[in-house]
Amino acid sequence: MSNAASGLPVGRGLVYLIVAGTAWGTAGAAASLVYRASDMGPVALSFWRCASGLALLVAARLMRPRAARAAAPGPLGRRALRACVTGLGLAVFQTAYFAAVSATGLAVATVVTLGAGPVLIALGARLTLGERLGGGGMAAVAGALAGLGVLVLGGGGATVRPWGVVLGVVSAAGYSVMTLLTRWWGRGGAADGTSTTVSAFAVTSLCLLPFALDEGLLPHAARPAVLVGLLAYIAAVPTALAYALYFAGAAVVRSATVSVIMLLEPVGAAVLAIALLGERLTAATLAGTALMLGSVAGLALAEARQARAAEEGAVPV
Repeated sequence: MSNAASGLPVGRGLVYLIVAGTAWGTAGAAASLVYRASDMGPVALSFWRCASGLALLVAARLMRPRAARAAAPGPLGRRALRACVTGLGLAVFQTAYFAAVSATGLAVATVVTLGAGPVLIALGARLTLGERLGGGGMAAVAGALAGLGVLVLGGGGATVRPWGVVLGVVSAAGYSVMTLLTRWWGRGGAADGTSTTVSAFAVTSLCLLPFALDEGLLPHAARPAVLVGLLAYIAAVPTALAYALYFAGAAVVRSATVSVIMLLEPVGAAVLAIALLGERLTAATLAGTALMLGSVAGLALAEARQARAAEEGAVPV
């Protein structure tokens, strides 16, 4: 049950994506604590997240034995093109999302970005990769999107502004391009999770640096040690670890399945908001979480079954 090109089993790729989505869900709570502890802005936080994650990944690669460092496949020019496109997609994804939050609020920006992502990816995967979801897959996507809407908008009070919606769709487009290209390269054996993450973070950091400088790169904090600890966590867990697992898993798992599993992010964020930030547990939170977890579990099981059937020669992937 492995992808022939990359050698990573599809089942392990699913686990990687589940861990990545759960880790991403902790980034929002950590960012909220950063904002409470300092005057750091969202673009500066995004820059430090990528730049620090890049430093950690480079250090980890240098500490590995030389024989264990995988050689990057393909000519230098092709690898540079992949790095630029993936990094730009990541930069658009993060920056447009932060701008959407500023324009129309967190709830609507989250629903538009994370809701449009699976739809764009499903269409793109069908048109460019020939991947079919089937009736069960479409039902799982619909259930996940319904759960997202209930989870994020269930509390009410959301304000929809057209420009914020446009920015949310732009963010979803950046995420979709990043996911589809990772899957495309993975099918050809040209994807390596750590290498892709390092190159993408390098490009994204360069793209975000001028905007972070304009916003204010060095924050003021009453307790600098707390701020440094939070930034270190954000760089290590929901960034360096999570994105390396994401790029590795996205190379072997169908793109639409990837997009739905990544909806674990708002579930994790909602749980942490209740546990750590004092937000109330509501019926909408419970209903949305149940819908999304059920959809993710169903689609992951279907993906594993299809991969097993393909390995046995019964179904082409």
